Amino acid sequence: MIHPEIRADRDRREAEPALDEAVALAAALPGLDVVGSEIVRLPRRHPGMLFGTGKIEELKTRLKAAEVELVLIDGHVGPVQQRNLEKEWGVKLLDRTGLILEIFSDRARTREGVLQVEMAALTYQRTRLVRAWTHLERQRGGLGFVGGPGETQIEADRRAIDEQLVRLKRQLEKVVKTRTLHREARAKVPFPIVALVGYTNAGKSTLFNRLTGSEVFAKDMLFATLDPTMRRIALPTGEDIILSDTVGFISDLPTELVAAFRATLEEVLDADLVCHVRDISHPQTEEQAEDVAAILTSLGVGEATPQIEVWNKIDLIPADERDAAFARAGRRGEIHAISALTGEGVAELMVAIAERLRPPTVTDTIRLSFAAGRERAWLHEEGVVEDERQTDEGYSLTVRWTERQKDRFRRL
Repeated sequence: MIHPEIRADRDRREAEPALDEAVALAAALPGLDVVGSEIVRLPRRHPGMLFGTGKIEELKTRLKAAEVELVLIDGHVGPVQQRNLEKEWGVKLLDRTGLILEIFSDRARTREGVLQVEMAALTYQRTRLVRAWTHLERQRGGLGFVGGPGETQIEADRRAIDEQLVRLKRQLEKVVKTRTLHREARAKVPFPIVALVGYTNAGKSTLFNRLTGSEVFAKDMLFATLDPTMRRIALPTGEDIILSDTVGFISDLPTELVAAFRATLEEVLDADLVCHVRDISHPQTEEQAEDVAAILTSLGVGEATPQIEVWNKIDLIPADERDAAFARAGRRGEIHAISALTGEGVAELMVAIAERLRPPTVTDTIRLSFAAGRERAWLHEEGVVEDERQTDEGYSLTVRWTERQKDRFRRL
């Protein structure tokens, strides 16, 4: 694993945590054994080979000695750079986008997830078609000996990819249509939707399992789960909600994947409340939070959508720091410190979710006749009656209720 750091264009993340994340990405791919990793500092990117001649020779010797078959570069590698490095080193090479696509391809389980990953992979491959074999450089077109030049092999490959992308888009449209119908059906059921979002490996699935009693795959690895999962749960107030677990985000998430998974992530757009789960024990937790905020903004999740920030993995930080974290979270109502693994703070989080989802109420005065016993009993059962006085004609009640309760009362 190689993390190239360009001094003239240094990423805002520190190099060592970035390399650690890249190694964790590589470890998330089954059958891959990382034998070494290092940071390569470059004054600039070399257009043809990415690295300078001396560094290429040095790395070639070390790769050959270690019998390396695959080199992972944590960053963008151009198509020509990839071809030249593979030819020079005699290995297969993947950049950050290619590695994430491989992980997504391995993890996708649902039909929609498989289609989305395949589309993203084809879009990525389409940009990386370079001329590698001179005997396929050009095909002759036309009749006889005067036919003009036909399409190049690259153009033929690109056309084949475009045709496959069209087929995949049609299949995905059918799946998305089904998801839309499910979403519309849920909209008819008056259950608020709470979406769990966050950086990959922040503990969303562990929290989801604790709240729902489900057994969604949860493991200490990047992108342990890809496909969205939804479950109905009850809040402490007795009201039901739908909890949604979404795909984890990551810095420099490939644009191909953002576009492909937009249909899946649209669940977040429909959410009544977004819970941003953060790994508060991670040294780069602030940078990760900024990455998640940027992706949410790109998806169209605006400030109007209510959000709760969840500081997860509080059990992994020292006791004195844990007390300070609880104190900081307590001073800010929209932040809650928890441990999804041990359950610490989860009950308080559920109460906070219920409070944030509580709809606005209005106060009205209702007059009922003595014969309206059913309506009067319903109001008392709902617990909305603040004052009741008996009159000559019946009852005068002061009620505090939501628009939904008012609508249900009208239908009695």
